[in-house]
Amino acid sequence: MCKYNDTNLGIKKLDFGVKRGMMAVYLTDGRVVLIPVGMFPDIKRMTAKQREDWMIVDEQYFTFEHDSRIYSVKDVLHI
Repeated sequence: MCKYNDTNLGIKKLDFGVKRGMMAVYLTDGRVVLIPVGMFPDIKRMTAKQREDWMIVDEQYFTFEHDSRIYSVKDVLHI
């Protein structure tokens, strides 16, 4: 888990259907972070179908079947 402000944070789920052009990241502490997909150019270039093929690794990282890049909870929170 990522330690941030004395809280252990992890990633539970991603959702690209909450709002057009946005990615929702559900954290293990119950918060939901909405991020413009444009902040992650590799994800923005993916098709909607490719974005559905995400996976979470160790609650700290997420990646996609069609992308070799690995993103972290720190990338989501910009820390």
